[in-house]
Amino acid sequence: MIERWSRDQVLALAPDAPSRKAAQGVAAAGKWSSRGTTGSVLYGECAGSGSTPYLACVDLTEPAYRCSCPSRKFPCKHALGLLLLWSADDVPAEEAAPQWVTEWLDGRAERAARSAARAETSRDTAAAPAPATAPATGPGAGTAAGAGTGAGTGAGAAGAGKAETVRQARVGAGLAELERWLADQIRQGLASSAEHDWDGLAKRLIDAQAPGVAGLVSRLTQVRAEDDWPGRFLEEYALINLLAVAYRRRAELPAPLAETVRIRTGFPVTREEVLAGPAVRDHWHVLGRRDDEHDRLTARRVWLKGRATGRVALILSFAPPGQALDASLVTGTTIDADLAFYPGAAPLRALVAARHDTDPLPGEGAPPAGVPVGEALEEVARVLADDPWTESWPVVLAGVVPGRTAVGGLPLHPRARDPWRLIAVSGGRPVTLAAEWTPQGLRPLTTYDDEGTAVLL
Repeated sequence: MIERWSRDQVLALAPDAPSRKAAQGVAAAGKWSSRGTTGSVLYGECAGSGSTPYLACVDLTEPAYRCSCPSRKFPCKHALGLLLLWSADDVPAEEAAPQWVTEWLDGRAERAARSAARAETSRDTAAAPAPATAPATGPGAGTAAGAGTGAGTGAGAAGAGKAETVRQARVGAGLAELERWLADQIRQGLASSAEHDWDGLAKRLIDAQAPGVAGLVSRLTQVRAEDDWPGRFLEEYALINLLAVAYRRRAELPAPLAETVRIRTGFPVTREEVLAGPAVRDHWHVLGRRDDEHDRLTARRVWLKGRATGRVALILSFAPPGQALDASLVTGTTIDADLAFYPGAAPLRALVAARHDTDPLPGEGAPPAGVPVGEALEEVARVLADDPWTESWPVVLAGVVPGRTAVGGLPLHPRARDPWRLIAVSGGRPVTLAAEWTPQGLRPLTTYDDEGTAVLL
């Protein structure tokens, strides 16, 4: 049986404020000619503007949504309204779902099986040793066809290697210019920095095929607008210079750190490469999420923590304005899943490789285990030692008392939401808090009330 979600958890799934308002409008039993739940799936028929009711259902195990309405929002107001009714215990239990629901579930199961099979094939291929090639014993060894095939394969590999080498050279030249530019900036003084200088440098770095570093330079405009910009400028300059130097000396670095430098510089890692690597299975607590607008895209960050492993993970998804973001991870729930992590010195970003439909474990609805503030800071210090460019890290703090500007002695991020809701839940008593650590302060994500229910902040 899926643990019932709270009203806050349901409304947090809405893609925007109008969807939240519309969902509450259809969250009335009178709007639904039928509705039911089998424990793992919700379904119902909701009256619409036409003569035929809209068919809505939610697979609670992921969750996943389906509705016959024409809305482009995801999840739509009907799916959200059905979830609100369920959260209020207003959806009757049924032994079996209608045929249109089971057909949708069967189709999803088939697609999931095909996806899992492809991922398994990719992992097997990556783990298989390369076939041995016998050397030629004379000038006439091998057939003409065989020789032609070998030549084509060699040419393809050589071409790929040459393209990689050319890009590395271009990136190296771009970062060498960046090092000189930073040295000039420090020599001339921070007050001489101008926005057009950063824009021009960022464009040249993009031309040099170093988009990751270009993004770091582009955000200097935002740093300049902050009140404490001189100190922040020095921090940003130091980290950018460190990345440029690390790329130049990457051959001397440990392999995981060298991979981190490549990725942060802008060299891509494909989804297939990540899924081909080893997966970590655990019961993952969904700690919280945050949406940010960046470069005409909305980025969704969802933070997870493994119950048994204690590992943390970041699931990223992106969508252009007006398009739906991934809503399959519900804050305050726990998922049994395999995660495949991106490579690096302090692996954090991950992909959900597979989800498992298992019976809930004892204590499944309990909050994640927290740690004292000192222990959390020690973990962050280890992460920064491995990857000094880490900009955020999830922490679960135990026994902290929130204040107006700080929690457990740690300052809040200047752009963090007003903490009054957190203070109200606490009532002056210690609480468990899931938060996002950043160099500028904590961003509270979720706290838990006396009954262990997640309260979204």
